[in-house]
Amino acid sequence: MNESAYRVDTTPRLAQWRIDNLVSFTYRKSDPFKIGKWNWHLVVEKNRSLCIKLYPEISNLTRDSPPIASFIIRLISSFGGRKVLVHPEIRDKQLKTSDDFVWTLEVPLTGKFIIDVEFLDLKTASPNGGEPCSIWVDGSIQKESSASALSSLGRMLSESIHTDIIINASNGIIEAHRAVLAARSPVFHSMFSHDLKEKELSTINIPDMSYEACEAFLKSLYGNIQNNDFLNHRLDLLRAADKYEVLDLKEACHESLVEDIDTKNVLVRLQIAFLYRLTKLKICCMQYLVKFGKIYEIQEEFNAFIQSADRELIGEVFDEVLSVWKGF
Repeated sequence: MNESAYRVDTTPRLAQWRIDNLVSFTYRKSDPFKIGKWNWHLVVEKNRSLCIKLYPEISNLTRDSPPIASFIIRLISSFGGRKVLVHPEIRDKQLKTSDDFVWTLEVPLTGKFIIDVEFLDLKTASPNGGEPCSIWVDGSIQKESSASALSSLGRMLSESIHTDIIINASNGIIEAHRAVLAARSPVFHSMFSHDLKEKELSTINIPDMSYEACEAFLKSLYGNIQNNDFLNHRLDLLRAADKYEVLDLKEACHESLVEDIDTKNVLVRLQIAFLYRLTKLKICCMQYLVKFGKIYEIQEEFNAFIQSADRELIGEVFDEVLSVWKGF
């Protein structure tokens, strides 16, 4: 049997194991695959029934801080015209050993099939008994931004300390500082360095951003954005970061959008990736749709996407279908 028979393909939150054939009595264990902080295994045991197991690889990390996982697991069979069996959603299940999650199926299966695990959340258990912390919304953006700017900058913005410019958002105004904006954005620097109206009037008009989104954008420039604000305004922040050439913020938005692709947002994310030249996000969306077969789950939405999306992007999607998807 070739090595690919044990390989599990992954995106940041999705794992997929393709199995070409199982003999009548079989035990097969996948190669380790990484989701979050942990390496994982999938196991298939076939006797009178079929058992599927998911568990983390034993290590010091899993002993000290075992994962607490929320996930959906599906079995997609080529038998009977792509039959799909779905296990009820698992919520906040602590996984340590191969016995912690076992899905037993009594239905007979033949031919090729896919085991598809979609991780909805992953938390790390606290060794001192504290509250578990999600590894995907753990405040990393806040920590990184705080490290790159003095904490006092946040007070300058929130308390309007010696402000010298006004930002006009679509539904409100915010006072800010030229020096901070110019230091963080080449576009703002150019505005204040040349005889533009922003320099003369001491105002900047940003009519395509709400007060809340603009406030989140400024907080990111000043280094004190909270993680929830970041997540709630990612798309607005991405647009602003691209417009004002704030490259570190654009990259932070890019990485974050990659992490939680699902059937509800993948087509929007794909168009965003194309519009803002986000290569990694585009690749992950393509993989999710084509390699992992999620086009089948959103056919109506995909048909609408085909009618409205950019022709070049549609061409790329179909090129991916032709080169990757084998009609399983």
